[in-house]
Amino acid sequence: MLTADGAIESDVTHRVNAGWQRWRALTGVLCDTRMPIKVKGKVYKTAVRPAMMYGAECWAIKKAHEQKLHVAEMKMLRWAAGVTRLDKVKNEYIRGSYKVAPITNKVTESRLRWYGHVMRRPEDHVVRQALALPNREASRRGRPKATWWSTVTRDLERAQLTPKTTQDRRSWRMRTRRADPK
Repeated sequence: MLTADGAIESDVTHRVNAGWQRWRALTGVLCDTRMPIKVKGKVYKTAVRPAMMYGAECWAIKKAHEQKLHVAEMKMLRWAAGVTRLDKVKNEYIRGSYKVAPITNKVTESRLRWYGHVMRRPEDHVVRQALALPNREASRRGRPKATWWSTVTRDLERAQLTPKTTQDRRSWRMRTRRADPK
């Protein structure tokens, strides 16, 4: 979803709605009380979560967007478990029973995976040249707008990685990939 100002609010909303559509299509499995939780978790991870995350590696994501994804995910998992907020069951327990990692961690993982692909391309490749373009926007008062590059830089700092580590694909994958809990 493209907007004139480059905002991603409409895309995040669209992805959340796509996740809900996928979830509704699979309610026969996800809401069946006789279905094992392990199967429900696998169905969620293979069908619903990818629908919500499609194209997320290109987002300059903000905390509000992460929160929107997190809330939608937890509503789906709680509903599938037959648990309400009034039951006072912690999110971590629900995630643990389904063996599902937080969607925000998975979005970060996919963003870093794509960053690794881009950085392993030759210097003269069009995507590498596009990343090297300077920002032509005049600086205004207040906090600068979040960009994809600033988001990736923040992710690299959190993971204690450097851009040079992208060149070794196997090592990069080992350091950026976060599997769902076992």
